Amino acid sequence: MPDPSASGELETALPSVGARVIAFAAIVIAGIAGGFIGYAFVDLQTSGDAATATGLGALVGAVVTAAGTAVVVVLTLRAMGEWRTIKERDPDAEDRRFPKGGAAAQRSNRRAAPRVR
Repeated sequence: MPDPSASGELETALPSVGARVIAFAAIVIAGIAGGFIGYAFVDLQTSGDAATATGLGALVGAVVTAAGTAVVVVLTLRAMGEWRTIKERDPDAEDRRFPKGGAAAQRSNRRAAPRVR
């Protein structure tokens, strides 16, 4: 079996362990916050003993916010992996794309002079 590092390919497309831990923590924290928000939202709209309704509100809030955060996290981790792949293939790509100070310098070089009347 050929050695992937010898051919210049990445060994794995997985994000780093630190990135995955942060992503997991973000999903859990968002779920907890969504649960509190769902509970409070239902609690404000009900009176008396509404334990079932507030519990369902907390559950729905937690699931919805955790799922939404998970979508954002997955897209972010995929973008990080794609960026790492591009950098591994061609380390000088960014220097050729944004010479002399990066993207901000390129944008300022493209601006036309203001028209004064």
